[in-house]
Amino acid sequence: MPLFFRKRKPSEEARKRLEYQMCLAKEAGADDILDISKCELSEIPFGAFATCKVLQKKVLIVHTNHLTSLLPKSCSLLSLATIKVLDLHDNQLTALPDDIGQLTALQVLNVERNQLTYLPRSIGNLIQLQTLNVKDNRLKELPDTLGELRSLRTLDISESEIQRLPQMLAHVRTLETLSLDASSMVYPPQEVCGAGTEAIQQFLCKASGLEYYPPSQYLLPVLEQDGAENSRDSPSGPTDRFSSEEIDWQNRFSDYEKRKEQKMLEKLEFERRLELGQREHAQLLQQSNSQKDEILQTVKEEQSRLEQGLSERQRYLDAERQRLQEQLKQTEQNISNRIQKLLQENQRQKKSSEILKSLENERKYSKNTLIVLPDCLPRTFYQFTLLSAVYEAPTSPPSLPSPVVIGFFNLGQPDRIRMEQLMSITQEETENLRRREIASAMQQMLTESCNSRLIQMAYESQRQNLVQQACSSMAEMDERFQQILSWQQMDQNKAICQILQESAMQKAAFEALQVKKDLMHRQIRKQIKLIETELLQLTQLELKRKSLDTEALQEMISEQRWVLSSLLQQLLKEKTQREEELREILEEGLERQLVALLVELSAEHYLPIFAHHRISLDMLSRMGPGDLAKVGVSEAGLRHQILRRAQELLDATRARPELPKPPQGEVLPTAPEELPEAVRPSAPCAELEAQTSECVVCLEREAQMIFLNCGHVCCCQQCCQPLRTCPLCRQDIAQRLRIYHSR
Repeated sequence: MPLFFRKRKPSEEARKRLEYQMCLAKEAGADDILDISKCELSEIPFGAFATCKVLQKKVLIVHTNHLTSLLPKSCSLLSLATIKVLDLHDNQLTALPDDIGQLTALQVLNVERNQLTYLPRSIGNLIQLQTLNVKDNRLKELPDTLGELRSLRTLDISESEIQRLPQMLAHVRTLETLSLDASSMVYPPQEVCGAGTEAIQQFLCKASGLEYYPPSQYLLPVLEQDGAENSRDSPSGPTDRFSSEEIDWQNRFSDYEKRKEQKMLEKLEFERRLELGQREHAQLLQQSNSQKDEILQTVKEEQSRLEQGLSERQRYLDAERQRLQEQLKQTEQNISNRIQKLLQENQRQKKSSEILKSLENERKYSKNTLIVLPDCLPRTFYQFTLLSAVYEAPTSPPSLPSPVVIGFFNLGQPDRIRMEQLMSITQEETENLRRREIASAMQQMLTESCNSRLIQMAYESQRQNLVQQACSSMAEMDERFQQILSWQQMDQNKAICQILQESAMQKAAFEALQVKKDLMHRQIRKQIKLIETELLQLTQLELKRKSLDTEALQEMISEQRWVLSSLLQQLLKEKTQREEELREILEEGLERQLVALLVELSAEHYLPIFAHHRISLDMLSRMGPGDLAKVGVSEAGLRHQILRRAQELLDATRARPELPKPPQGEVLPTAPEELPEAVRPSAPCAELEAQTSECVVCLEREAQMIFLNCGHVCCCQQCCQPLRTCPLCRQDIAQRLRIYHSR
């Protein structure tokens, strides 16, 4: 074998499988099995030991790897104290640890297909071991201590070099199956070994001077200490002792069967009740969800119906408004036509008045008119022409035939008088005609104005009627809409009240179930306590062995510290998340002052108990330490502190003058919020087996602070405040945790 050898590195797939299995084992709610098989491991990583110790795993499966040793350096078998099944087959183990007897809870040990040459004598201390498989190894003999395995039921030593069985194997009265190679056996003889397990046990009992009894009389899973002492066989004993012992064992076995049956019935009853409760809870949830859906559906249908009615009413109002607008336009058009007619009539009257004025002016002009006539026309034609000119009122003299003589013609006195009479008669008739026309025009104008005024008044009255009708219809619609809204609001209030009531019932049921079955928080605190202890021990070991400049040891300690730091961070996150969930659930049912009191006294783990019993400050003032003990507060000093602080809070509340009520929407804080300088662990650490280390800065006080992410425990609380990096590894300090040593 070479002096120096390089470890075989696992493949990428094997490394990913190892990481996945380790993460799977650390998840909340994972089972008690840690399976790191087929990961090409040359040794079991320290993280597996830490996980088994912190999470209290029951089954460890490490088969199909390249292991040469079960226990790596700086690891202890006590980390596997809770393991019941250990599977190591298909490896390269040459020996088992000499102190394997420390695994007192082990029930199944499988080391098939390895390279074992011997079994340690401490294997006889595995008093609960029921199955031992050492098939296909290089064993040549078995230790005599196998006779101390009082619970062993199956032993497989086939495909090995064993030729003799120890006589002490006769003391294993529970052995049911023994597998071996009968052809290679010397003691017992081959014919005895070929006859089976019962013949072998009878042969060994006869050789040892013991009486053989069937294994069925000794099959008890867990033997009490008194039973283990009394069940030791003596080489020479009277027959009545064995008979009494047999009766005693039969009675015990029957009692055990009865207790087992009773426990099974209780378990079945508990499972039935649990299933019934879960079913009822699921039915309540389903019923509440269906009721919520029905209420929401009815509200939705009512809202859609209301919106449809409003849209129809709006369309009706729009059509009515359009009709009114059309009527108004028609009325306005009629009025504008009448006004146009009036204006035209007025224009015509103005033209008539102008014609009359022109006639009057013509009359005045006709007194001194030059008449140019031909000589052939008679005198009477002159008069007719003048009269026609007067009646027709031309603006210029009429066009006559080409004149013969142009000159002034003076009428005679009788003709002038007659002409003046005719002119006066004509003027009077013209005036009368003008007056009659003006009177008729004025009368027609008054009639039309009166008609237009009547039409306007009718239009105004009709418009007022339409406006009043529209207002009344709108008021009626508003009233109906308000009524529908009030009905909808009442339905919504009923639905909200029902939903709130169901939510309160579900919250109370969930709170009771949470208080009754919440063990996760306690388990996380225990795991944090174990990790803190491991970190402190690792730091002490690192300080003690710092003088030894061994690279492999330093890497191993660094890996262990990194694994423990990761576990601690994960558990702290789970603890904080769990506390926040419980606090959000339970603080609603407790007074804020009472919650602050419990947090101040580091008794927040009693919040579920106080919430379950609906304890308030007034109730605490009337309770005593005995009442708190009955409720579930186990620490005597904590009971007195809780009662004293509750009384102080009540006295301070009564003595303080009444504060003005805050405005609606504001909440006055019940206690000042203080940020702690460092995060405290949730549970005090147990007493350390090793001696506590001192601070590497002041060298006077004890090391009390854990630095994360490195995991070193090397400083006291006073010296760690100004530090930004770890004094040992010079890594940045992300978080500080304080360890409280119990004295």
